Amino acid sequence: MQVRRQSDLASSKGYAIAAPTDAPKNILEKIVWHKEIEVAQMYAYESLDSVKSRLANIQPSRDFYGSLKNSRIKPALIAEVKKASPSKGVFREDFDPVAIAQEYEHGGASCLSILTDAQFFQGGFVNLQLVRQAVDLPLLCKEFIIDPYQIYLGRSHGADAVLLIAAILTNEDLTSLQALIHQLGMTALVEVHTQAELDRVLKIPDVRLIGINNRNLENFVVELEQTKILMDRLDPVTRNKYLWVSESGIYTRQDLDFVQNCGASAVLVGESLIKQKNIEEAVKSLITV
Repeated sequence: MQVRRQSDLASSKGYAIAAPTDAPKNILEKIVWHKEIEVAQMYAYESLDSVKSRLANIQPSRDFYGSLKNSRIKPALIAEVKKASPSKGVFREDFDPVAIAQEYEHGGASCLSILTDAQFFQGGFVNLQLVRQAVDLPLLCKEFIIDPYQIYLGRSHGADAVLLIAAILTNEDLTSLQALIHQLGMTALVEVHTQAELDRVLKIPDVRLIGINNRNLENFVVELEQTKILMDRLDPVTRNKYLWVSESGIYTRQDLDFVQNCGASAVLVGESLIKQKNIEEAVKSLITV
């Protein structure tokens, strides 16, 4: 899948550029086009140097990768703080990111994922900051990253890890953005969905944490089998070189066992937990063997 851009500046990095009259081919392209506008507005609102200056007052990042690798719970749980999605609307009307994060922590989650996209997921970087002040778990900035500015902004709001989506980034940008994430002391979670994306990511230097998204971001259809399909094709050396996260479509302990047997060391779960009346108990029920 090739996600086009609208900004002519992106053509120098190898991105296909959509014509001014073109409509987005899918929801992912629509999101990325909006991100280009958002990033331009970010630069206009506050200079990158100003954002960088705030990092001097940020506490050292927590070890997101280590928390997953060393978790007593197998597979380790990344619980997601998410109010809505483009395909299913609002998951929880009484959405309180801090209260939800605390229930996740008390329930036994190893790390948290915080949706920072406002336009399509009703999230925000402010949620990342609020949760950072309330819990001790490592936090993932779950964003559609296309520019270094977003990474610095995530770190300035307390992120310990940042998501990079292979489907929307060239190899050049995957390499440089991951290097920046590591330079800032954070973990990069590099996400793939297809075999072609995985083949690309396996050639990127210094990748340690790979997420297999069971959700097709073109149409948002979820197939848990996608984790098995991609991991079954790996040789033992490649499989053991990385820590693998299965993302989306996970509802039961049986689902956890399935992806763990495929080779996943961690899972990212949002929707099936966020909808529950008692989130803490839902987490405990999910991760209990």
